[in-house]
Amino acid sequence: MCGTDEYGTATETRAMEEGLTPREICDKYHAIHRDIYEWFDIDFDKFGRTSTPQQTEIAQAIFMSLYEKKRLNENTMIQPYCTTCNRFLADRLVEGTCPTPGCGYEDARGDQCDLCGKLLNADDLINPRCKVCGNTPEKRPTDHLFLDLPGLNDQLQSYINNTSKRGGWSSNSIQQTNAWIRDGLKERCITRDLKWGVPVPLEKYKHKVFYVWFDAPIGYISITANYSPEWEKWWKSPEDVELVQFMGKDNVPFHTVIFPSTLLGTEEPWTLMKTISVTEYLNYESGKFSKSRGVGVFGNDVKSTNIPVEVWRYYLLTNRPEVSDTLFTWVDLQAKQNNELLKNLGNFVHRTLSFLAKPLGEGGFGKVVPEVGNPEEHELTRNLAIKVKSTVDEYIKSMEAVKLKGGLKAAMQVSSLGNQYLQDSQFWKLYKEDKPSCAIVLKTSVGLVHLLATLLEPFMPSFSHKVLAQLNLPVSTLSLVEENDELERAYKPWMLVQSGHSIGSPEPIFAEMKDDEMEGYRQKFAGSQADRAAALQSATEALSVSNSSTVAPEKNTKGKKGGNAATGKKIPAVAKDLPLDVSRLDIRVGLITDVKKHPDADSLYVEQIDVGESTPRTVVSGLVKFIPIEQMQNRKVCVLCNLKPAAMRGIKSQAMVLAASNADHTVVELVTPPEGAAVGERVTFPGYTGEPDDVLNPKKKIWESVQPDLHTGSDLVAQYKDVPFTTSSGICRVQTIANGGIK
Repeated sequence: MCGTDEYGTATETRAMEEGLTPREICDKYHAIHRDIYEWFDIDFDKFGRTSTPQQTEIAQAIFMSLYEKKRLNENTMIQPYCTTCNRFLADRLVEGTCPTPGCGYEDARGDQCDLCGKLLNADDLINPRCKVCGNTPEKRPTDHLFLDLPGLNDQLQSYINNTSKRGGWSSNSIQQTNAWIRDGLKERCITRDLKWGVPVPLEKYKHKVFYVWFDAPIGYISITANYSPEWEKWWKSPEDVELVQFMGKDNVPFHTVIFPSTLLGTEEPWTLMKTISVTEYLNYESGKFSKSRGVGVFGNDVKSTNIPVEVWRYYLLTNRPEVSDTLFTWVDLQAKQNNELLKNLGNFVHRTLSFLAKPLGEGGFGKVVPEVGNPEEHELTRNLAIKVKSTVDEYIKSMEAVKLKGGLKAAMQVSSLGNQYLQDSQFWKLYKEDKPSCAIVLKTSVGLVHLLATLLEPFMPSFSHKVLAQLNLPVSTLSLVEENDELERAYKPWMLVQSGHSIGSPEPIFAEMKDDEMEGYRQKFAGSQADRAAALQSATEALSVSNSSTVAPEKNTKGKKGGNAATGKKIPAVAKDLPLDVSRLDIRVGLITDVKKHPDADSLYVEQIDVGESTPRTVVSGLVKFIPIEQMQNRKVCVLCNLKPAAMRGIKSQAMVLAASNADHTVVELVTPPEGAAVGERVTFPGYTGEPDDVLNPKKKIWESVQPDLHTGSDLVAQYKDVPFTTSSGICRVQTIANGGIK
């Protein structure tokens, strides 16, 4: 069961950006999500949405139950109010300069800075402004209702202590939950000054709505309320329901603290979450996926590739960040497809079925599963059965514990066992020398093929259905339960497909991924979605101009490079129609001539750096805890010179020193030019030409778009995508950090 969570500030903001009503924007994206899930073979008994009348009814019933039981308290808050828009501004509707030392990003939101990732409050922002009109908001009081979490502490602690053990909560979910409650629970505001949401069913607050996290999970829970006939086929009493929830780690406290407290506060018999499966972050290439900036390849992108859905599903599930952050790379996707799916799984399935399908007179069995003697007396097959039983048991254990990667690994191990079994049996020789033994091997292997289709169906249903078509068996045979001796037959795979059964026509399921194909995808999905859309629009406009007969030929003008011959002035960057890539950055070789600790910040250095100009630039860097001051003195560094200057604890930083960090940001090293590189020379990137912007416009987010593709390679070379940082004396490197991000 799932659905689209449609209420909240993000919806109102996106609707304004696209010129739609909140209802229209929700209808649009509900359909997009539904279609993406359908393409991905994600199947739901119910895929709903939070904006339905039923959802409103049940949410308001919970609200009133809490209100009547005095679990809601009234308090006054001071919030930003825009006098131009005549509305209180939620955090996402306030923008300003990030106050985080070393950041200074001028388009930070009131809830988070997209550049440094720091969680914020609107009050934290420097020079705050309304996102809609740009006006400086004023602060006004507004009344809100708060959930009494402290008063529910005992019930919540009992629920967490019992359920986390019984439900086998993952360690990351327990850690995040404990972090929330360690210092004592505080009242939680559950109302907002928004128009789009579930209305508060009280006269005084009729112009307010519930906070989105108050009602978002109800779609999962509401089957227990039996509010509509369509739910009756699933309805059971709460004690007979096991609720498992899946989410990213940043959502944990809402599902382990806030929402359970909400339900416990009603004192009604709701189904509470038993097991929670939490993932860390999946990063993209050398940077991070970012929905807000459109960095990465997303669900709506994958259909434009030629990569089958079963390959996408396999890669994302085998790479699922269950314990720690993992990395999506096109090279890794290619390797897993070619080595694990093609050479292991696909090879076993096709090798087995194609041999069985050969005509009787040509070394096969004519597509018919042969009659066999007693496979348990065949030593190689008997030993295989022992290993298969152990692997299937491990699969079941992992799946019951919602350890999906473990389940997938066990399923793929069955394929490895099958390949080894075929190889050890030398079935092609047995066909000529010991046909009864060959029949045992083939019947057992066909059973393993069916077992693989069963085990892998939750992970790759399209693969399983293709296998069933080749086996000529119905989907109803994909079952692995103790009833009807199905599990016992799985332990003895020669029992899974009956002798005399005729299979269909075998065909290879997986194809090899080529290097040029993967490189094409890397280039296609480089930068952000906005960049790609802009590039497409620019290319279309350029084609339109080149095809127009009314465009006058360009005059041969002479003057300053990048300038206008008539005025002698430099053409503004916005008029150049430049690509959004590393050529927009002004990265130079710099020499640190002086460095001191910041007088008002223990974590910051203040450096004087010669970048080939008449006077050194002042640069503030958050490197104190990573690099000793003596290692900063008189060394060459790579300096990004065209960022907009930003004040950091009272000192204006006029550039940024580039450094690499490892995955958990515990080690940071400077990107170092070669010894002979000239101070002030521009660092170049072969294949990316063009003059840099005078100043990177922070509203265009050029640096934020290019930075995720800056990284170190396995050979410690600093790179943009796969192109090295290059100077007249050679390439730039780091000391020890391989495959790290650079910023």
